Amino acid sequence: MLRVGLTGGLGSGKSTVAARLRSLGAQVIEADELGRSLMEPGQAVYAAIVRNFGPQVLAADTRLDRAALARLAFDGGRLAELNAIVHPAVIEAQRKWMEEVFAQKPSAVAVVESALIFEVERDARERGESEGILADWRNRFDRVLVVAAPESLRLARYVARITGGAWDDDVAADARARIRRQMTDAEKTARADFVLTNDDTLEALLAQTDAIWEKLKAESASNQGANVRSKR
Repeated sequence: MLRVGLTGGLGSGKSTVAARLRSLGAQVIEADELGRSLMEPGQAVYAAIVRNFGPQVLAADTRLDRAALARLAFDGGRLAELNAIVHPAVIEAQRKWMEEVFAQKPSAVAVVESALIFEVERDARERGESEGILADWRNRFDRVLVVAAPESLRLARYVARITGGAWDDDVAADARARIRRQMTDAEKTARADFVLTNDDTLEALLAQTDAIWEKLKAESASNQGANVRSKR
């Protein structure tokens, strides 16, 4: 078994890497997808958000109005409050998912795609937390992959994805604000086990991913072999 975190800044291309790893045989889950599911009506995270942020974050159908919540969190200076509700629940859901994956296939490579692996730790330590699952990403992952790319390229990719190709100053401004809240590529790559540089062609990125996959697969198989021998 091998627990892998896959991260990178906005527009870095980590979703492309995640899709490639999935096609190669990795078990992959997206932190954003988990977060969205936990914010649906009936979930404890949903209830906590409504309790803390009030009915103004609810849409007419009683689901969360994500745009209204984003305005309160980002523009209203309450992002840390929102993250304190969402992040622990998402990380616990990731842990349970990994347990299920390894129960079915002990030699699996389980990959969590998340933009905020290092930021979660940073924020926890800024709150004074020195221990616990939020304060040390090594408690969660055996290996971390970082996808890096020049900021200008990441910005252009994000705007194109949101608008369908046309440049939009408002979308670009939002992207720049999001990038400022994230750690820099230099900070992330300094702590990574593997770095993929996405400043060339798609083929080049996929080739890097394929090479890293072989290493992850071999390490997972080695770990499984060691576990089997230890039980004898």
